[in-house]
Order: sequence, then C-alpha cells, then structure tokens
Amino acid sequence: MKISTKGRYALRVMIDLALHDNGEYIALKDISERQGITVKYLEQIVTNLNKAGFLRSMRGNNGGHRLARKPYEYKVGDILRTMEGSLSPIECLADSVGDGINCPRSEDCPTLGFWRGLDKVINDYVDRYTLQDLIDQEQMIAGGYDYSI
Repeated sequence: MKISTKGRYALRVMIDLALHDNGEYIALKDISERQGITVKYLEQIVTNLNKAGFLRSMRGNNGGHRLARKPYEYKVGDILRTMEGSLSPIECLADSVGDGINCPRSEDCPTLGFWRGLDKVINDYVDRYTLQDLIDQEQMIAGGYDYSI
C-alpha cells in the first residue's frame, strides 16, 4: 500500500486549515504559499474534501475554505480513504463488502487470513488518530519534544 500525494497533501491541507482557523474562510492561495502546493492541485484535493463534507467553502472575495467540524472529529483514516479509496493491501479485500470476498479462490486461499489481518492493522492504525492528534504531535515537535505517535 502506498499513499499518493493527494492523500498526503489532503492531511496537510486539513491541518493547515485547523491551525489557521480564525473563524474566517481561508483562500487556497494562502494554503498554497504555506504548504508549497500549487493552487491547481489544491483545487482537486479540496473538491474531494468538500464532497465528503469535511469542508465548508464560500466563493467570492472573502471566500475560501474552512473545516466543517472540529479537528478531533476527523479520523485520519476517513480523510485518507476519501482521497485514496480503500486502504486494503490486496484487491480482493478492497472490493469486499463485510466479510464477503470478491474472489473465486477465497475458499481455498492459504494467505487470506494474513491479508485480512494486515488490512485490519492498517485500518485500525489510521482510524486510531484524529486530525487533532497530528496537530498536537506537530506542536510538541515544534516545541522541542518528540513524542512520536
């Protein structure tokens, strides 16, 4: 599993919006300058985040974007899945619904248990952390403390 730049940048955008929240909408050009991401690429990311209901947006001179909820209400896993789709390590688990596997060999697959376990570890890990956890970690590091998650 490899997280794309869209997934990584989406987390950075969400953290940027949280850190610079003063009740006003934040322009993409401001985020672009702080994060070193082009406005054009940010537009693609923000579109996905908006569709997921993670952001509030407003057009016009005072327009921009802001978080729809508090940072502690966003799971990192939800943000990544919005940008990446399934985080499953193998395709047959990514396409599954519940415990059903979309693979004709699933009944005889000697590695399926291993892949299910890895899938669980990945999803449990990314769902364990909130946007606020990432912000807190960054602030501790900036303050000279490294309490890595």
